[in-house]
Amino acid sequence: MGKGFFHVPPAVNEPVKSYAPGTTERDAVLNTYREMWEQQIEIPLYINGKEIKSGNTKEIRPPHDHHHVVGKYHTAEKKHVDEAIETALAARKAWADLPWEQRAAVFLKAAELVAGPYRYKLNAATMIGQSKNIYQAEIDAACELADFLRFNVEYMSQIYDDQPESDASAWNRVEHRPLEGFIYAITPFNFTAIAGNLPTSAAMMGNVAVWKPSDSQMYSAQVVMDVFKEAGVPDGVINMIVGDPEMITDTILAHPDFAGVHYTGSTSVFKGIWSKIGKNINNYKTYPRIVGETGGKDFIVAHESADPKMVATALGRGAFEFQGQKCSAASRSYIPKSLWPKVKDFLIKDVQSFKMGSPEDMRNFITAVIHEGSFNKLAKYIDQAKAADDAEIIVGGNYDKSKGWFVEPTVIVTTNPKYETMETELFGPVLTIYVYEDEKYEETLHLVDETSEYALTGSIISTDRYAATLATKILENAAGNFYINDKCTGAVVGRQPFGGARNSGTNDKAGSKLNLLRWVSQRLIKETFVPATDYRYPFMGE
Repeated sequence: MGKGFFHVPPAVNEPVKSYAPGTTERDAVLNTYREMWEQQIEIPLYINGKEIKSGNTKEIRPPHDHHHVVGKYHTAEKKHVDEAIETALAARKAWADLPWEQRAAVFLKAAELVAGPYRYKLNAATMIGQSKNIYQAEIDAACELADFLRFNVEYMSQIYDDQPESDASAWNRVEHRPLEGFIYAITPFNFTAIAGNLPTSAAMMGNVAVWKPSDSQMYSAQVVMDVFKEAGVPDGVINMIVGDPEMITDTILAHPDFAGVHYTGSTSVFKGIWSKIGKNINNYKTYPRIVGETGGKDFIVAHESADPKMVATALGRGAFEFQGQKCSAASRSYIPKSLWPKVKDFLIKDVQSFKMGSPEDMRNFITAVIHEGSFNKLAKYIDQAKAADDAEIIVGGNYDKSKGWFVEPTVIVTTNPKYETMETELFGPVLTIYVYEDEKYEETLHLVDETSEYALTGSIISTDRYAATLATKILENAAGNFYINDKCTGAVVGRQPFGGARNSGTNDKAGSKLNLLRWVSQRLIKETFVPATDYRYPFMGE
């Protein structure tokens, strides 16, 4: 045990580099990108610190150039999943018994590796494998991942420091024990930071994890594993497997030592996991923790007092950064009739000025969507809008998959507030706008609240404080992250804890100590200094 009350370095957000022309970081990341583009990487499974090559491989093809192969990754069989579980359980005791400051040191080192020597490699891998432009890669793979690691260490120390009151008669202490079993971390393609955060937030609290990254994020997942290894994460604490998701999930959820799932992905898959956990509940040694952040149909509402240029900018950035492939992306908007002509003009000009192509060309604001399945889904909804009587495409509407999965940023205007793309999560660069009568502002706010099954992010843009306050109240349950006079994306660790409710997840707020509390089980220890020696109480006297 540690011999001292230790204070961790104060967590600060990693500064975002500009990558402007002529900067050293621009040259560094482009050189790394080009070097990695020409390599052929082979990504194994990682079980107990060993590289396992199953022989069953799949190719890694950049979304913006799917004819080019940058490597391959090995997929797991059931025996590998079983081995990863047993390996994690075997590593649990030593890891859980390690003094907390030693665990903290591992992840503080990981943060500095991410911000320093691995920065450009992580960014380049994210650009190549997930088709993020350099700014989107920087704020995600470098800055947010470093922030998660640093701030979670600080939150961990705050949790351990939070103790009950004691007095002269007894000392009350609370231990925040890791869960009894192992954690299953399931991460999505769209944020390298989430891929790093979901297994580590549980692990730094003394848990062990089986991590299944998205098969569309394998390049940067490999770099994340390199960081974990160099930072000193012990063998077996975080095991990385990928393959048939149903087989992996069924194998893990059937194990009696399954103690919790940390998930980011689709709503339907999360509901399926929850259902399977329920069916297996009698097999588990403990009630599993279920933590998930899922879908969104995020909104921007403009009031008639709003600045049209500000509204257009919030829509352009909020809907189309990273091709709209953020769970927080603006995908529906409500604009007052009096404001619409100017907003429409600004928005069309902005979208028409977007350059689209490879992230290697840093003039490009837009790159490709993640894979052919996403491309086909988006193309279907765009074609439906072209043929609809109650919808009109005012900009964009084209797509081309000859080289990459490129879908133009597309704005649909509908006269039907319940039009399909106002309600359905598309996860791509398609924004649908409904123009409402100015005097129906309050009615429209209720419409916003009632339209979607999701409740992740949303924003109100208004210079009228009464209007903003009304929106904040009526939309109380419509978004877990609510923004005033801003776009509905861009939560920063330590500043805007992230998560939503309804069908958007369990709202356990990644980037706060609320999330870390889900990965511990408290034990209260009361130590009485002078125990009673007579059972009789004063009230019993004659």
